[in-house]
Amino acid sequence: MSIVGTPRILISRLSALGDCILTMPLLCALRDHYPRASLTWVVEQGAAPLVRGHRCLDHLIVLRKGWLKSPRQIWRLRQQLQELRIDVALDPQGLFRSGIVARLSRAPRRIGFAPPLGRELTHWMNTELVEPQADHVVDRQLELLVPLGIKWPKVRFEMPEDDGAAARMDDYLRGQRLERFAVINPGATWDSRLWEMDRFGQVAGHLASRGLTSIVTWAGERELGWAETIVRASQGAAQLAPKTRLPELASLLRRSRLYVGSDTGPMHLAAAVGTPCVSLHGPTRWEQSGPYGKQHQPVQEYYQAGTCRERRSAANDALRAIRVDTVCRACDAAIGQPAMARAA
Repeated sequence: MSIVGTPRILISRLSALGDCILTMPLLCALRDHYPRASLTWVVEQGAAPLVRGHRCLDHLIVLRKGWLKSPRQIWRLRQQLQELRIDVALDPQGLFRSGIVARLSRAPRRIGFAPPLGRELTHWMNTELVEPQADHVVDRQLELLVPLGIKWPKVRFEMPEDDGAAARMDDYLRGQRLERFAVINPGATWDSRLWEMDRFGQVAGHLASRGLTSIVTWAGERELGWAETIVRASQGAAQLAPKTRLPELASLLRRSRLYVGSDTGPMHLAAAVGTPCVSLHGPTRWEQSGPYGKQHQPVQEYYQAGTCRERRSAANDALRAIRVDTVCRACDAAIGQPAMARAA
């Protein structure tokens, strides 16, 4: 049943970085269909810098770490949501804490996923359940809009850009005299999603033959060590990125000719700002969680099956099965260059 007038709609997508990015088309579709609606997003602190300032958003509520264990924070959230008088709450996350947010809003319509995508009792918290038919996460989430009469809307992300971050990245690139470059991101939240660092170095060498310097991004001491290994293995074809926060990383990716890395948040960030991606997949299916759009080149030798917990804790065998020459050919396809044979 569609709604008319100027509805007040809540999106309960709290985390993680990549998943919040993949929810932005849902926000954009709501704005396109309801130009005068009041749109609110509840998010946790980690992903808030990317959502803040989105041109389709009216209200952003940021939850502190550990909010669900704090009666005071829960009470404050309840007050904020009820002051907004939400008509419809959408729960694309499908977890207990996102369902609680929707329930606290007291929205008469709370739309979420049916099991198994709707987990942890969310099918009891939501009033309308959707059984999605699409493969990709973006398309699945857009199916939550079908009960509102919105079917197959145009997909766009409209990722906001922080002016200060953009200026800092422009200064960095001018200082390094970089115009055509690729970004290599070796990190991943699961060890089973990690590729070999020396192989990234070989890919950087291949990209140098195509006229692209590789900038290796990192976050934290562990990833810094990986990035330094890649730079050494590249034999001068790659350089270490400066320390970046999420807004700087988004600005750097926006200016990049290519992204190379595993299925992780920065990959979705690169795709959202329009950068072609070569994404490496093992314990996730590229059809479901790869970069959204036909311009990208996902690479997967085989799917490392199992439960989410099993895949998270598994060895990176499926990633190690991906050959360097396969990734180099994908890079050539992504940047529109004829393929060059290269031994793994």
